[in-house]
Amino acid sequence: MDVNGIGAVITGGASGLGRATAESLIAAGAKVTIFDVNEEVGTQAAADMGCVFAKVDVTSEADVIAGLDKGAAENGVEARILVNCAGINMPGKTVSRGAALDLGKYSKVVEVNLIGSFNCIRLAAERMVGLDPLEDGERGLVVNTASVAAFDGQVGQAAYAASKGGIVGMTLPIARDLSRDGVRCNTIAPGLFLTPMMMALPEESRKTLGESVPFPSRLGTPEEYAKTVRFLCDNVMVNGETIRLDGAVRLPPK
Repeated sequence: MDVNGIGAVITGGASGLGRATAESLIAAGAKVTIFDVNEEVGTQAAADMGCVFAKVDVTSEADVIAGLDKGAAENGVEARILVNCAGINMPGKTVSRGAALDLGKYSKVVEVNLIGSFNCIRLAAERMVGLDPLEDGERGLVVNTASVAAFDGQVGQAAYAASKGGIVGMTLPIARDLSRDGVRCNTIAPGLFLTPMMMALPEESRKTLGESVPFPSRLGTPEEYAKTVRFLCDNVMVNGETIRLDGAVRLPPK
């Protein structure tokens, strides 16, 4: 898909992986809308990048519909690209010091990461399937963000790993669901990346984590994630796939 002039929505687009993706797509001529729950940060990011911002809770049907409407109205085109980057992590062991993990914390992580991603997919894809086909009959592209935790979940990551494993698990069936309408669905599973969550760690901790990556022995950058999104835009044959973007790292138990 040539992204020049194409509408794109990026959830969690005000920072980290989402912002880098927004910047990359804008540079290629896409008409981008970023969704984020943080209105102040999102408004500033959109002003910096020259794109549309919508305050959206990805778990809310009404919010997502309003955000899609705003993007289509202000950009003049419906989105053909959806990149799901919004997500949270609330670590906690299944049982810690004799107490069971609070079910509300587990549910919240799954609700935002997994259900929120699907909520955006179903509502964006509903519009994509009604658009005129492009080359190869393509009408749209969904890119989800999982994590290597989907495969190598660490101590305290039961909720996070379950939410990201769910994203991996739904990638192929969604691609199959939407295949007759020319909408692709793929997932990127990043390893140890320089996200805002990672930047909150002490520098020495970040250095140690980077050295644990076989090659290149460093943390990944949001720009490298964005390059993978662009690859998925460009190559129509990649569909129903989950790509580990991790420098061959395999997470230890803790």
